[in-house]
Amino acid sequence: MSKAIGMIEYQTVSTGVVAADTMVKTADVDIIEAQTVCPGKYIVIISGELSAVRAAVDASKALYEEGLIDSFVLGNPHESIFSAIYGATSLGEVDALGVLETYSAASIIVAADTAAKTAEVDLIELRIAKGMCGKSYMFITGSVASVTAAIERTRSQMEDTGFFLDSSIIAKPDEKLWQTLI
Repeated sequence: MSKAIGMIEYQTVSTGVVAADTMVKTADVDIIEAQTVCPGKYIVIISGELSAVRAAVDASKALYEEGLIDSFVLGNPHESIFSAIYGATSLGEVDALGVLETYSAASIIVAADTAAKTAEVDLIELRIAKGMCGKSYMFITGSVASVTAAIERTRSQMEDTGFFLDSSIIAKPDEKLWQTLI
């Protein structure tokens, strides 16, 4: 069995808290994060063995389908996701900056995993619906070609979900801009 992460995103805090309880009672999973995010939604991120994470997320979705905004299960998530969630990524010189925005909290983590596995990029930050009215975004860096490949692959993979909002790529971002972002 492999390590995995999963997430649920609900419209209300009360349903999200009950769903979180269901998840940990269903399978041997650990809660990485459980909290209210804008605009009053509730997210729960769990980790554990792939089969346990899948069982926990599926149980939550089955029992509390009403109010579910989004969810995912990722087997073998890219290791840089965790530091990007907490904004703890350090970096050197920046050749290109990629920004991708989504309509949901869960979709940005899946997008980050896709981007990190597509090309040689660094995940800098994942802003998961905090102060964003429910939207989320990620910053990635790398060579212009790598950032472009990662953003394009992620965008094309997300277009069918309806959660893709916007993306951009900046070659050699100015130091003044960079200092305000990080």
